[in-house]
Amino acid sequence: MNKDVFKDNSFCKMLGIEYPVIQGGMAWIADAGLAAAVSNAGGLGLIAAMSSNAEQLRAEIRKAQKLTDKPFGVNIMLMSPFADEVAQVVVEEGVKILTTGAGSPAKYMSAWLGAGIKVLPVVPSVAYAKKMQQSGAIAIIAEGCEAGGHIGELTTMALVPQVVDAVEIPVAAAGGIADGRGIAAAFMLGARAVQIGTRFLVARECNIHQNYKDLVIKAGDIETMVTGRRTGHPVRALKTEFSRSFVKIEADPNVSNDDIAKLGSGALRAAAVDGDKAKGSFMAGQIAGLVKKEQTCAEMISEMFNEFETVIKSVKL
Repeated sequence: MNKDVFKDNSFCKMLGIEYPVIQGGMAWIADAGLAAAVSNAGGLGLIAAMSSNAEQLRAEIRKAQKLTDKPFGVNIMLMSPFADEVAQVVVEEGVKILTTGAGSPAKYMSAWLGAGIKVLPVVPSVAYAKKMQQSGAIAIIAEGCEAGGHIGELTTMALVPQVVDAVEIPVAAAGGIADGRGIAAAFMLGARAVQIGTRFLVARECNIHQNYKDLVIKAGDIETMVTGRRTGHPVRALKTEFSRSFVKIEADPNVSNDDIAKLGSGALRAAAVDGDKAKGSFMAGQIAGLVKKEQTCAEMISEMFNEFETVIKSVKL
């Protein structure tokens, strides 16, 4: 697909990218290597700060700067115990693009905006989107519950058009998107970019354990489930020994919320780093059933936008 098609796209112009695609900031997964590969392919790569303290994140940022001369960003999960320190590191290291999730970035916005950082919060609702626009966000990422990892209640199909109508800043769609058809659908809903996570799990530049990649590639349409609803922190992951056991345990009224939280502690690391199916939470979206092969990030992005072009041209009423 000719990249010039997107030369006037709001996300491409504001972020300095060639294709309107953002790589999800997946904790324990989205490192400098993956972020740089996505950015070099024309999208916006993100480094996940969820599992990083200040110095670990600083090292990843500097590594990415050596791997790409294209724009990249950092994702800050605001529930992280390191949120305060990494919020300062991104300023010190000159990061220019941030996405945020799992909480409000309000207390950091003044410092970030003062440093010229473009902030794109991930939101699960219209009310939150409006709040983020008022706080100075440059764009919104509206994420439906089809997504992997921490989720809200609304589907992408329902959420995106409502957010588009509610805010004046550009909106990206996330959740349940892994090919050109999904991108085209997002654009029809009013989004002007997409955020993709699950497909990039199987990128050749993604350094997760091969067990994780194999589970995604083998997944069918009903291979995910949601854990953590009882604690108020629902997470979508692939069906494994761990996730099935987790759901049974949280249904037991004799098990405390604290014990449930402890059960989930370290589960994503166990999946991404160790490939442990008994102890790991293999977070992935419902779209995993469409992901069938490992490719480079460049191959994925090229394929998705070629499909997008074909779909757009072939629409019949």
